Amino acid sequence: MKKILVIEDDSVISEVQKDYLETSGYSVDIASSGDIGLQKAMNDHFDLVILDLMLPGVDGYEICKAIRLEKNVPILMVSAKREEIDKIRGFGLGADDYIVKPFSVGELVARVKAHLARFERLTGGAGQQLNPKDQIRIRSLFIDKLPRKVFVEEQEVQLTTKEYDLLLYLATNPNRVFTKEELFERIWGLDSMGDLPTVTVHVSKLREKIEQNPSKPQFIETVWGVGYRFNL
Repeated sequence: MKKILVIEDDSVISEVQKDYLETSGYSVDIASSGDIGLQKAMNDHFDLVILDLMLPGVDGYEICKAIRLEKNVPILMVSAKREEIDKIRGFGLGADDYIVKPFSVGELVARVKAHLARFERLTGGAGQQLNPKDQIRIRSLFIDKLPRKVFVEEQEVQLTTKEYDLLLYLATNPNRVFTKEELFERIWGLDSMGDLPTVTVHVSKLREKIEQNPSKPQFIETVWGVGYRFNL
């Protein structure tokens, strides 16, 4: 059974989420403050974290940042903050999704299912026999698919789940131009349930990690007015 951590200080909201998620077959643990939530997230195993931003103690941004330094787990941010800058900051820290309050619990459950299913598909290859197709080397960039590791100049770089997914998709489809809409639907798989700035943020973070000069990218090129292309 998949285990979900809900970090939410509003007990009414957290209990409703818990009820719906448990009805959908998940095990749910609740933390009502940032301090407790951070402790649970770091010390216990969870398959997904639903993270409110405005929390007593440690806020959601700091919790997201701390989790990303140690663990590879889907993080769904929820907040009443609806400004684009808040979403960009959340995605920049490694959140996989950003849901604006108020939202239907049905939508939340749908997003949880989508992220868990996608994460399982992308990480389900562990333990398989190594195949040359499981590795991609393009100049200084090396992608090892089975352990989901990325190296630049033989040095490993740490990517979030979605940063890795985006890089792998672009690298396995080189020289093809993708629109932001196409990339969002392919990587996040939620169609209109998300926001296109998500793609821009993740491309920017990827460039910071894999490009020698992010302002003059050699791998992920911007095709102005269209989208992005990965150059061989």
